[in-house]
Amino acid sequence: MEQATFGAGCFWCVEAVFEELKGVSTVVSGYAGGEKPNPTYKEICTGKTGHAEVVQITYDPAVISFEKLLEVFFKTHDPTTLNRQGNDVGTQYRSVVFYHNDDQKAAVTRIKKELNEAGAFKDPIVTEISAYTKMYEAEDYHQEYYANNGNQPYCRLVIAPKMEKFRKVFASDLK
Repeated sequence: MEQATFGAGCFWCVEAVFEELKGVSTVVSGYAGGEKPNPTYKEICTGKTGHAEVVQITYDPAVISFEKLLEVFFKTHDPTTLNRQGNDVGTQYRSVVFYHNDDQKAAVTRIKKELNEAGAFKDPIVTEISAYTKMYEAEDYHQEYYANNGNQPYCRLVIAPKMEKFRKVFASDLK
């Protein structure tokens, strides 16, 4: 099993997407990339800790490749907006890949370059590529948020449409 750590805006949305992929065993929401040890949700929401909302994905590379995870990552959020995803604004919502090894760093660097050169997005990709150091697990109520709170307005209005599109595009990759 290997790990991938991605930030792509609100971790509730990102977690819901990756939990449905074949080969993914766990998806944990948390905080990475900041200076303060053991930050709380309230603290990272200020944008002053330097952390991003992230998910840490444990996956079986014999079933799903890191490159496939990156494809899902880039197709399920807007990697061209700096410190913003939709109405979520701040450094905690930045697009970021925290690579765990040199192979991951090389893959994300190559794919980001290829997407930019191909003009895959109207604007240049601003996704940060940073070395993974540590992730702090988010509070329990953030884990499996969409699965446990699907009727909440945010889930119905923001996550559900994203999930519908994701399930159509990646139908053959779903559990």
